[in-house]
Amino acid sequence: MEIKSEWACFGGRQAVYGHDSSELGCSMEIAVYTPPQAEAGPVPVLTYLSGLTCNWENVSTKAGFQAWAAEFGVIVVCPDTSPRGEDVPDAADEYDFGKGAGFYVNATQQPWAKNYRMYAYIVEELPKLIAAEVDTADLARQGIFGHSMGGHGALTIAFKNPGTYGSVSAFAPIVAPTEVPWGHKALGRYLGDDRTRWSDYDACALLRARGWSGDILVDQGDADDFLREQLQPERLQEACNDAGVDLQLRMQPGYDHSYYFISSFMRDHVAWHAQRLKNSG
Repeated sequence: MEIKSEWACFGGRQAVYGHDSSELGCSMEIAVYTPPQAEAGPVPVLTYLSGLTCNWENVSTKAGFQAWAAEFGVIVVCPDTSPRGEDVPDAADEYDFGKGAGFYVNATQQPWAKNYRMYAYIVEELPKLIAAEVDTADLARQGIFGHSMGGHGALTIAFKNPGTYGSVSAFAPIVAPTEVPWGHKALGRYLGDDRTRWSDYDACALLRARGWSGDILVDQGDADDFLREQLQPERLQEACNDAGVDLQLRMQPGYDHSYYFISSFMRDHVAWHAQRLKNSG
């Protein structure tokens, strides 16, 4: 990876890297915050997955996580939400599909299958890139979290890779994409009409099929415009109850879907992950 930008921040370093992705077949950018504790040795790695229309910049400039990552001593990795570039297929007039809306799946349908492999990018390629570039990244201690579409990605990725991720949390996640319009659109076009394939990217279905050995933290604003139609956190609560998984679902009065909401509870999430990753690995 090549450093494109770098800044001192809360005693650590906020960097943006560029690289050519073998999984996505295009050039990508990744933001990485390294805390001051990394100067003394390896620290845990926390990956944040952003939501629809976002890239690495939204969370890096709006969420304030650097202060908390510096306090608790974790590296925070912020990848993009989809492949990018002029040669990448897109649905330019649709905010919830195409560029900016990769949904963290490996697409199987044309013309998306060549580039839209965000699941493989996050799970397989990204850790190797970080290991090669950031020698203080302790990849035996990894957590993952995200917002909305990124919350969906974090939950499904963690549930399918429990040996890799020791902690998982989310802000306003899409928990049951097989049951809501955003999911119907994305999974149907990326994966095809066979809905039996969709369940592999549905957090509630994965919980019931595979379980989760740890606990889960989810924050959800009760003034979120997408709460009833798209997010439906009660479905995740039901799935956790069925699977015997401890879910801390915190409904936050008056909060919406924005980064004002995320920044309000970011410290809680970083601290929560740091506590669980401290002695894992």
